[in-house]
Amino acid sequence: MKCPFCSSTESRVADSRLSRDKETIRRRRQCLSCGRRFTTSERVESAMPMVVKRDGRREPFNRLKIMSGLRKACEKRPISIDHLERIVNRIEQGIQEAGEREVKSTVIGQKVTDELRSLNGVAYVRFASVYRQFKDINEFMDELTELLGNRTKETTKGRKKR
Repeated sequence: MKCPFCSSTESRVADSRLSRDKETIRRRRQCLSCGRRFTTSERVESAMPMVVKRDGRREPFNRLKIMSGLRKACEKRPISIDHLERIVNRIEQGIQEAGEREVKSTVIGQKVTDELRSLNGVAYVRFASVYRQFKDINEFMDELTELLGNRTKETTKGRKKR
């Protein structure tokens, strides 16, 4: 493992812990050259499909891209990183279980959109405004109206149950 401070490849593992999701191992390492400590994360590498972009390009599946999009959408919202990590895990697992060699980026985007819609309205609208590429303000307003209509129905249902 290459030290992020001095680039030495010699380090020792000081501590290893299984993550909460039990999918990764976090290792605390100490560089044998400069003595500084750093953390690494280890996960099983599985054969993930290639992602087919809208323009036809293909690239390897990258869970960090999904996490990045979620973080941007959820910025300044009361949503923990652990919750976002669970979302990424569900999406990744769903894609793996499908067993396809290729997956369209639109399928991944829809999965993210579905997760955000049920999680937080503001995060959903942020993500959808970029992902869905609304052609004009009217399309965007239609989406907001639908979202607000669904929220009103849910609130009304909750009041009737009481």
